[in-house]
Amino acid sequence: MKEAPLYKIFMISEEKNTLKKLVALQIAELEKEIELLESTIKPISPDSAYGRVSRMDAINNQAISEAALRDKKTLLDRMNFALTKIDHAEYGFCFRCKEEIAFNRLKSIPYASHCIKCAGR
Repeated sequence: MKEAPLYKIFMISEEKNTLKKLVALQIAELEKEIELLESTIKPISPDSAYGRVSRMDAINNQAISEAALRDKKTLLDRMNFALTKIDHAEYGFCFRCKEEIAFNRLKSIPYASHCIKCAGR
């Protein structure tokens, strides 16, 4: 049985600080987007002055906005989780193969738990 390698320190503090700043900026942007989406999602009352077709369009647009809101909230949760894990020793290592995750991958997907190779499997 192959032993799991000890996690080595691969990210210097400058890289960690860069990731923290990027994640914090993305979190702030997501929070603004979520606030905007929440303000646009309002129930459509049946007695509104909409015609039948425009009411159906409004309901369809509302469903699209609700789906976008769910996606943004999920992404926000992942970003917050990544921000709490950046200082942990296992952060930046693939969950499957235990190899380092490329820094550029972590910059674009801070919550990545798999390297490119394992993510493609």
